[in-house]
Amino acid sequence: MRHNPVMAKDLAFTCSSCGATHSKWSGRCEACGAWNSIVEEQPLSAAPTSKSMGTKRGRTLPLTDLATLEAAPPRTEAGVAELDRVLGGGLVAASAILVGGDPGIGKSTLLLQAAARFARNGLKVIYVTGEESTAQVQMRARRLGLDQSPVRLAAETNLRDILTTLETEVPDLVIIDSIQTMWADTVDSAPGSVSQVRAAAHELVTFAKRRGIAVILVGHVTKEGAIAGPRVVEHMVDCVLYFEGERGHQFRILRAVKNRFGPADEIGVFEMTGKGLAEVRNPSALFLSERGTPAPGSVVFAGIEGTRPLLCEIQALVAPAPQGQARRSVVGWDGGRLNMILAVLEARCGISFAGLDVYLNVAGGLRISEPAADLAVACALVSARQDAALPETCVIFGEISLSGALRPVVQTENRLKEAQKLGFTSAILPILPKRGAGAGLDLREMRDLADVVAALFGLSPEAPEET
Repeated sequence: MRHNPVMAKDLAFTCSSCGATHSKWSGRCEACGAWNSIVEEQPLSAAPTSKSMGTKRGRTLPLTDLATLEAAPPRTEAGVAELDRVLGGGLVAASAILVGGDPGIGKSTLLLQAAARFARNGLKVIYVTGEESTAQVQMRARRLGLDQSPVRLAAETNLRDILTTLETEVPDLVIIDSIQTMWADTVDSAPGSVSQVRAAAHELVTFAKRRGIAVILVGHVTKEGAIAGPRVVEHMVDCVLYFEGERGHQFRILRAVKNRFGPADEIGVFEMTGKGLAEVRNPSALFLSERGTPAPGSVVFAGIEGTRPLLCEIQALVAPAPQGQARRSVVGWDGGRLNMILAVLEARCGISFAGLDVYLNVAGGLRISEPAADLAVACALVSARQDAALPETCVIFGEISLSGALRPVVQTENRLKEAQKLGFTSAILPILPKRGAGAGLDLREMRDLADVVAALFGLSPEAPEET
């Protein structure tokens, strides 16, 4: 049989985790280290055309003239304050947004409510579903009280038919639910594969830029919590949003991890109710609403999520480990940073957690990533170990270095203002670089972790307690 060099050249191997391309298959991706993530695919049959570019082919524009050629992109507010906050002030025309989240977390509910709000504000909205029928979407809209909204529905998975319809209808906003169900007839692979996801996302994003239409893509999430498909899809779009939340809690967090038109790491807080998602105007009060009387291991942390100060409860539990096998369990925080805090407590403060199980939880299903929570976590751990409750009206925040020193954190004044607004009277924090913040609060400024442990629990590094 004669070898066909064209077919051999057309085959490629792509990592479904990071999108890296390899010349041959292997069990482990050399770019990201993922195992069994490399799949065989065929490249796109056609290269992007010059129509998708903002300028004519072969023509360049001086950077100094761009301000006069194109005005700032207009924004359209949805009327949902939490969604507009995450988007950076509203929806930008010709933008591409990728929304990911666990199955059943409420992505379709959120986008259907947003589509109804945008349509009522004058936008022409088309909701394309590839996972449900139009009757199912109409049933959900009726349950949410949105059945009279001027949103147009379509149940289709063929990308060519979808683009033809959009060329005819020319909407202002298109919602694709979900990108994994779309398939292009120019790509010889099954829907949901790396090739199909990348091709569909490329065509939809290019169409949005060329016609000035905003497009929202819904993406499935893998077991590790990342959006399924190659990472290159996240680089194609202008904004990447994650919809987070625990099934046992009614709170839902919409978090921006990438945004070309607004601040990244901004969050919007929603509450799941029987009539859909309700926005939470004061999330700090809601996260602390179920906090009871002061208990050992409970600490209120004053954090910052994006541009918003947010108070939440950090809970710790320390118990003897059976048969000397100590366990470390973390929910809502970084497990590696917990191990670092435990090491600093033992090395700098003489407090050992050897032979003890340690459980740490951020109440309400919230996830915290900023290092300013170090001091609150350390105080919660020592409080649980010593079985000593901290004052109910005290907030704690600060970053801990490996030497045990406390480092100042950003937006200290906003954290203290939020705490004072909710009735807190004192705060434990690093030494302030400038005076004037926290007027009206009893501020206990500390230099290092050993000072905090000695002031709150009466423990000193010179005479550590016996384990």
